[in-house]
Amino acid sequence: MKIGELARRSGLSQSRIRFYESIGLLNTVERRPNGYRTYPPEAALVLDLIATAQKAGFSLDEIRALLPPDLERWEHGALIEALRRKVADIEALEARLAHSKRQLVALVAEIEARPDDIDCAANARRVLSRVLGDGVESPALATGDVRLLGKTGRRRAVRAG
Repeated sequence: MKIGELARRSGLSQSRIRFYESIGLLNTVERRPNGYRTYPPEAALVLDLIATAQKAGFSLDEIRALLPPDLERWEHGALIEALRRKVADIEALEARLAHSKRQLVALVAEIEARPDDIDCAANARRVLSRVLGDGVESPALATGDVRLLGKTGRRRAVRAG
């Protein structure tokens, strides 16, 4: 099948398919004398596997290490071990997120407990002095967590009050 048909079947753009080919994730490509790429039916399966693995948090390098050149020669043990490692990574991330959530919920409660007789700036100083005085840790996300969560680098402003 030609790349346009593969793009329709997989739901991926032609440029994405060419990208996967260029980095070695899609090796089942044949070139015709006229320069057109042709793909076997299993190329759609490989693209589905790549997309599913990315949604599960696998990097392209991890996917490359797991995908065999021929789907008939998949190393069962290596696949199971990689999946178990990813589950462990997700569990560790969940624990860090739960810890961060508890800290943030406590901070919100502290901010909302503002006495009626003080303004927002004084409340911010009160909360900061309590937080810093209690030695409360900052949220416990690790460096790779943002990538694993699929977040972008956008930041939002937070107003104290």
